[in-house]
Amino acid sequence: MNTTENHEITLRKASYDDIDFIAHCQLAMALETENLGLNYETVQQGALHVIQNPALGYYLIPMVENKPAGCMLVLSEWSDWRNAEVLWIHSLYILPYRRSQGVFKVMFESLKDQVRKEEGLRGIRLFVDKTNVKARAVYEQLGMNGHHYELFEWMP
Repeated sequence: MNTTENHEITLRKASYDDIDFIAHCQLAMALETENLGLNYETVQQGALHVIQNPALGYYLIPMVENKPAGCMLVLSEWSDWRNAEVLWIHSLYILPYRRSQGVFKVMFESLKDQVRKEEGLRGIRLFVDKTNVKARAVYEQLGMNGHHYELFEWMP
């Protein structure tokens, strides 16, 4: 539990009841960041699949004034170089009216605490669109950097 700008921010893992909210967040994020329209049913089924298969990862929901303020998918990747897991932040979206209130900072600090406490974890990574200047500034402000890797992909 954290308080930022007079708002208590709590975190919880998503449940079946959050699937529609998560899907709407993902549609909004894709449109906002990449001008990409996603299929609602596909995204909804993708969120459901994660909830039904917790070994894949989990959604973290920040709550402000007892209402969801966004969502973040947390996945893990095995690192043979570190002999440990690295947590990946995916599908991060904060509702526009909740931005700049410390919501993501609370989420990120929670993951950092998890990495510090759990012996089998070694770090946190995320993808960010090169043109998303605002997000890049937030991540840099929290001590993250984009110095080491560049993403390549193939999506048929």
